Amino acid sequence: MEINTYVAACGGGIVRDLCLGFVPPAGISQWRYAALAILAAAMSIWSQTLIQRLRHPVIFFDALGLGFFAVAGAHKAMVMTHNVEVSIVLGVVTAVGGGVMRDVLLNRVPVILQREIYALAALIGACVQVLGQVRGWNVMLTPWLGAGSCALIRFLSLRRRWSLPVYGKSP
Repeated sequence: MEINTYVAACGGGIVRDLCLGFVPPAGISQWRYAALAILAAAMSIWSQTLIQRLRHPVIFFDALGLGFFAVAGAHKAMVMTHNVEVSIVLGVVTAVGGGVMRDVLLNRVPVILQREIYALAALIGACVQVLGQVRGWNVMLTPWLGAGSCALIRFLSLRRRWSLPVYGKSP
């Protein structure tokens, strides 16, 4: 198994669980997380030529995954802490943490340190999830709204080349 796949899939959740006081974190203590990461790595390896030809679907599913990780992280933190701010931050950490760890291991500049709209999209998705939980929105609909808003913002930002300003650099 590629360790990078596991780190990208579980790293943010491990950090979230440690912040919430879950020791050992679910990403380490439950076999399902490693099994799913192994399956994802195997599927990626076996279908590499197809993935390279399908650039836009991969970007779409990456954006969707970002949204679901943000929503899941925010939901778990909200259930455990009932603190809006902590839940939003941990939702973002869950969504982007694994990718940051993977990029550091691969000696790359993490996406969230570039101009791309990535963490901002996760922030909006986590905010929608937490707002829905606080307001008592439909529990079956709220995660879809949060994940969908995150994915939509991320996907549109890539398609329309939206970016964020970088401190000290002119556009």
